[in-house]
Amino acid sequence: MIIRPEDRRRRLSREHTPEAIRSRLGRPPETSYLRDFIYGAIDGAITTFAIVAGSSGAVLGEGVVVVLGLANLFADGFSMAVSNFLGIRAARDERDQARAEEERQIELVPEGEREEVRQIYAAKGFEGDDLEHVVEVITSDRDRWVETMMSEELGYGVDIESPLKAAAATFSAFILVGAVPLLAYIVNWLFDDLISDPFLVSGVLTALAFVGVGIGKSAVVRQPRWKGALQTLALGGAAAGVAYLVGLALRGVG
Repeated sequence: MIIRPEDRRRRLSREHTPEAIRSRLGRPPETSYLRDFIYGAIDGAITTFAIVAGSSGAVLGEGVVVVLGLANLFADGFSMAVSNFLGIRAARDERDQARAEEERQIELVPEGEREEVRQIYAAKGFEGDDLEHVVEVITSDRDRWVETMMSEELGYGVDIESPLKAAAATFSAFILVGAVPLLAYIVNWLFDDLISDPFLVSGVLTALAFVGVGIGKSAVVRQPRWKGALQTLALGGAAAGVAYLVGLALRGVG
């Protein structure tokens, strides 16, 4: 859908009335877990299809493919979720330590910290009385002073992401999308070779999953949908191709 410039301008004007701005700024900032979901979804589909491709290249039975795939699905999904959880927690702990250090410096060397604020805003173009007024306003409130140093000096943003929710988004996406390459093999395992070429069906389903993830991501970040779909397809195809070639190379070993 193409949005005309005049329609976009009218929508933005409605969003920037004093009442709309007051309402928007009065709400807590929204937290997006799109990164965590995309991370889990793409990696889940790639790693599971890599097992399918490698097993097919090595001519392993369908039961073996299902067992290996399910074991990878839950083990790697849980591992990724835990890693994401711990990574976010570590980043939060690092931010808390940085904040505590800034609070100590403001307590011990307040004039030095005021000079840092002064130089930060001088670099932004403030000068004279305006500069001194900005320094006075910021340093008159301890929390505002600390948050200013956290963002302007150390580059920390607002910490609003929940480690548990991020881990849950990664795990659920890994399981849901990562199960797609196994569907044809599970059907054949349960219903005695109902699908004549499960590897082909698995490849098609996986490609569709990549396309769906890419389109979904593109819709959120306003990227061209074809670009998102091609990126995920290229990434998945490369991983699957490597795994299949390794399977071929190892055919008959052991």
